[in-house]
Amino acid sequence: MEKTFEILQQLQEILSEKYAIERDILEIPKALETKQEILNRLKKSYVDKNREFESTKDEIRHLNFEMTEAERLREESEKKMDVITTQREYEALDKEIRDAGEKEQRFRREIQKRERDLEEMHSSLEREEQMIKMQEDELTAENNKIKAETSDKESLLAELVKKEGKITPDMDDDILFKFQRIIRNKSGVGIVPVRSNVCSGCHMVLPAQFVNDVRAGTEIQFCPYCSRILFWEEGGEPISEAYEFDDNDVGGLADLLGGEVDLG
Repeated sequence: MEKTFEILQQLQEILSEKYAIERDILEIPKALETKQEILNRLKKSYVDKNREFESTKDEIRHLNFEMTEAERLREESEKKMDVITTQREYEALDKEIRDAGEKEQRFRREIQKRERDLEEMHSSLEREEQMIKMQEDELTAENNKIKAETSDKESLLAELVKKEGKITPDMDDDILFKFQRIIRNKSGVGIVPVRSNVCSGCHMVLPAQFVNDVRAGTEIQFCPYCSRILFWEEGGEPISEAYEFDDNDVGGLADLLGGEVDLG
C-alpha cells in the first residue's frame, strides 16, 4: 500500500496542476468577453448617435426649405406694396409681410440652434470613432495574447496528461474515478495523513477502530467526513477535542459515493 500511496501523491500533484490549468483555460476568454461587450456598447451608441445626426441634418434641410418659402412670401408681399390703392389692402399686406418675416426669423434661429447641435454631435461621433478604434486595437491585442496563453497552457496540459497516463494504467478504475473527483472538489488535496487520530484534511477526530484500519494499511480508506483518502503518519500528540465540520467537507463522502453516510 505504501507504493500505492506514493503513486496517489504523485497523481495528486499532477491532477491538481492539471485541473488548475483547465480552469485557467476556461477563465482566460472572460477578459476578452468583457472587452467585446464594451466594444459592442460603443458601436451601438455610435449607431444611435449617427442616426440622430442624420435625422438632425434632415431637419435642418426642412427648416431651410421653410425659411426660404417664408422669405419668398415676404419678398412677394413687399413687391405688391407698390400697387396697392386702399388702406385696407395696405394693412392686410403689411400683416402678411410681418408674419412672413417672423416665420423667416423663427426658422433662421431654429436652424442656427440645430446647426450647433449638429456640430456637437459631429464632435461626439469623432470621439466615439476614436474610442471604437482603440477598443478594437485592444481587443485584437488581447485576442492574440489569449491565443498565446491558451497555446502555452494547452501544451502544459498535454504534458500533464502524458504524466498522468504513465502512472494510472495499473490503478483500479473505481479508485481512480473517486480520487479524481476528490481532487476537483477538495481544492487539489485528495490524499492526506492521519495524525494522532485526526484527519489532517478536515481536522475531525476519527473513530479508533477506523484509525486502526488506516494504520494497518491493507486497503484504501476514505475519511468518513471529508471523503479524502487517508494514510497513517506517525507523530503528534493525542487529540481529545473534536473539531467542527468545515463547510466544504460536510457530506463529502456521501457526495462522492452518491448516497448517505451515517456519521453516528
